[in-house]
Amino acid sequence: MAWRRAFSTLGCAGAPLADVLGRARRGGWHGVELRAAPGEPVHAELSPAARSDVRKAFGEAGIAPLSIASYVEIDDPAASDAAVVTDLLPHVELASDIGAPFVRIFPGGPSTDGAALRRLAAVARTLDEHPGVTVALETHDSHSRGRDVRSLLDRVGSSRIKAIWDVQHPWRAGEAVEETMELLGPHLAYVQITDARSVADPTPAPFGTGILPLREVYETLCRCGYEGWVSLEWASYWYPDAPPLDAALSAARLWFSGALFDSRSLAGPGPC
Repeated sequence: MAWRRAFSTLGCAGAPLADVLGRARRGGWHGVELRAAPGEPVHAELSPAARSDVRKAFGEAGIAPLSIASYVEIDDPAASDAAVVTDLLPHVELASDIGAPFVRIFPGGPSTDGAALRRLAAVARTLDEHPGVTVALETHDSHSRGRDVRSLLDRVGSSRIKAIWDVQHPWRAGEAVEETMELLGPHLAYVQITDARSVADPTPAPFGTGILPLREVYETLCRCGYEGWVSLEWASYWYPDAPPLDAALSAARLWFSGALFDSRSLAGPGPC
């Protein structure tokens, strides 16, 4: 299965864009999730000229800007509806300007007053101004399971508000891999993969040596005929003793090919 391969700049935080694109080209990666935070080369305060330069750099490198990975929490109980929407819209504009199809948001929360629903509905009404951009809610925080995200997105009822399946969080919350895929499939923007040391310790582990169900994810995506983006989110920014990004990228390429597993144990006729 020829999934489109990406990685997040969370694993190389602060690196110049030229270095990121060079790493992607050398490794045969198709796209990049851009962490939009202070100190990063791509962020919501960029000038129009700088945005044009970013778009040109991606085009010349032949790499896609998969998403603007914002830190907006749509269910933040400490913020007003207007403040959350106002915080998110510049990220949507940035994505539109550089040609990124997605803006990642977190649930945050928990709240009890339907804040996430109101805010996502308000954001959806603005997206006609940016026809190439979809807002994608990551399985995390108050909405860690696929069933939580699916319930919310069904109520929002907009094709421009989708889900990112971060495989770690639904599994840690007790949801089976196949169930998450079944729930999120109709709303899926893309998939994020990683590995971790243990259930108690989410520090990134050498890819394929940790406890996350990477083979199940691989098999499930194959059986479902998934043909979209899969991105390596390597959280070494938050866990400095994690293996370096380049090591994770090398091992992740084995996952994409199926070579990370014993082919005799793969479901179906063999590697996708």
